[in-house]
Amino acid sequence: MKISRRITGALALTAAAAVVLAGCTSRNDTGSTGESGAPEGGDEQVTVAFVPKLQGIPYFEAMNTGGQQAAEELGFEWLYQGPTTADAAAQADIVRSFIQQGVDVLFVAPNDPNSMAPLLQEAQDAGIHVATTDTDAPDSVRELFVSQASVQGIGEQLTDSLMEAMGGAGKYAIVSCGETAANLNAWIEVQEAYTASDYPNAEIVDIVYAGEDQAAATQMALDLMNSNPDLTGLIGECTSSAPGVAEAVASADRIGEVFTVGLGTPQAMLPYLESGASSASILWDVEGLGWLTGWAGVQLANDGDLGDTASITNEALTDVSYDEATSELLLGPPTVFTADNAGDYDY
Repeated sequence: MKISRRITGALALTAAAAVVLAGCTSRNDTGSTGESGAPEGGDEQVTVAFVPKLQGIPYFEAMNTGGQQAAEELGFEWLYQGPTTADAAAQADIVRSFIQQGVDVLFVAPNDPNSMAPLLQEAQDAGIHVATTDTDAPDSVRELFVSQASVQGIGEQLTDSLMEAMGGAGKYAIVSCGETAANLNAWIEVQEAYTASDYPNAEIVDIVYAGEDQAAATQMALDLMNSNPDLTGLIGECTSSAPGVAEAVASADRIGEVFTVGLGTPQAMLPYLESGASSASILWDVEGLGWLTGWAGVQLANDGDLGDTASITNEALTDVSYDEATSELLLGPPTVFTADNAGDYDY
């Protein structure tokens, strides 16, 4: 995967192609569009709204940056708002607000997929295209899930990276975030099965949930080390618990004794990767995921072909694929960040 993080409008497009791309973002084809992609002649821009699990953390702010970049390049309106705590009820209130606004496309990364499903139905009944990104709500009416990487790929890479640090054996625990987050739970299921099948000398001794609270993740990791003196590994299952478990190992002065990996953003994990408190961070191009979400929103709004990944103009997104059977748009394989490459990324 290329390391270009800041996608600009100066892509290798001909002027004619740029006009076509901009024209795809209007709600109908009766009006012309200007060079910026803003419709002329009375047409309104497509509005794509994204409701993350939690606003203000580096991960979702990076997704927002990617969505904003896509909006500038493709000429649609990007709306972003999430709860200030990882609370399903607060997230639901924001979703209802976007439904009342009558946005064209609504993307949600649900904290609780089951409780979000009726709201997605409500949005669809109001004529809004509904989809999920980052986290799925598979038992809902969502038309599309924009997936960051395959469930199997993430779960296996987390396990492999930790086992490499632990020498393929020992006891480890998982500090996850939301108990109902579909993506986190799916990855954990893979980790459990993959550990049992491929690392018979390793064992998961506990799984705890810290919400999206880094300080809580740190305390839980400390408690796990205290209650399991022979623990030699920790996995932080999300971008707040990954630095949280690494901080716990550092503060307990157990670097080199307890190894950690997790799903953390490069800049947040860099100090821990450099100190050895974390052995690896497993993630993906987060800004690219936001950009792809915006592109998919335009496709949905205009009944475009989601399988036409060749039309994606972001030169960093070279491995995107679409599975029509599952309505899943896949960003690509996960990326492993270490002390050697994490500093190359600016989020």
